[in-house]
Amino acid sequence: MFVLCFALARPLLSVATTLVQIITVELASTTLRIQRLAIMAAGVGIGSGISAVVHGLVRGPDSFRWLFALALVPVIVIVPLLGGVPEPVPRVDALPMARLGAVPAEARGRLAIVATMAFTIGVITGPSGGFTFVYSEGILKMRPSTVAAVVVVSGLAGLAGLFASRRLARTMGRRWTVALGVLATAVASAYAYGGGRSAFVIGYVLSVGAGGLLSPAMTAISTEIFAHNFRATSAGWITVAGVAGAVAGLGLFGWVGDAVHASSQTGLRLPALVTFLPLLPLLLLLRRLPESRGMELT
Repeated sequence: MFVLCFALARPLLSVATTLVQIITVELASTTLRIQRLAIMAAGVGIGSGISAVVHGLVRGPDSFRWLFALALVPVIVIVPLLGGVPEPVPRVDALPMARLGAVPAEARGRLAIVATMAFTIGVITGPSGGFTFVYSEGILKMRPSTVAAVVVVSGLAGLAGLFASRRLARTMGRRWTVALGVLATAVASAYAYGGGRSAFVIGYVLSVGAGGLLSPAMTAISTEIFAHNFRATSAGWITVAGVAGAVAGLGLFGWVGDAVHASSQTGLRLPALVTFLPLLPLLLLLRRLPESRGMELT
């Protein structure tokens, strides 16, 4: 029942997250867009950090019940706030596509490239975050309270990454910031699973910082280069690609991990290298996308 409920809830959360990104982009001015996306990413990071801290501090057979009960708190808070959020007003000629999931033929090339980037990011971040507690507590034998402390400290790195993302996305552009963020995330995550507690702590903190660098720029490039009448549809396909990448990454990482003998010294180095690094050459596809820095939404 737990797995069934979790499986049904996750797509709904993905839909909500995607729509929040769309609303944030469409209601922000060109100059403030990346800043608001960074603030939104910071909120996601804070929420994830709180969950990780609760996981580390509240132990026992019923600890997961308290963790999931926290989901009721944002529901109570968010619902009254929604009334103050205006609905984005499309242009008169920006009518939605007639068919569910339809994207114009001229935009499908862009969509395929961004979806490929989302798939690549999912392959890396899925197992990188999904195996955090299994690796740190199960293989490295770190205390849950220590892991929770590492998560809290990594929040500072994530904040630094968000500031860097805002600056680089404005100066270097969205594409270069995404490429740098994906590369840094892959290298830091591979180092975190390379063996030893020190490597895990350093790698995990750096990977959170890299995630902060990546998130706002990736959200921007996933929404700004598509028109209003199919922006949400494109974002939906990009989300599907990211989920598919995460599933593929988790499967590959777990399969290779089962095939090797993991210890506190060797860690999960081989699964990390095999999973996180091979798709990085796909970042060259970003050169084929238009730079959306300063782009007016259509």
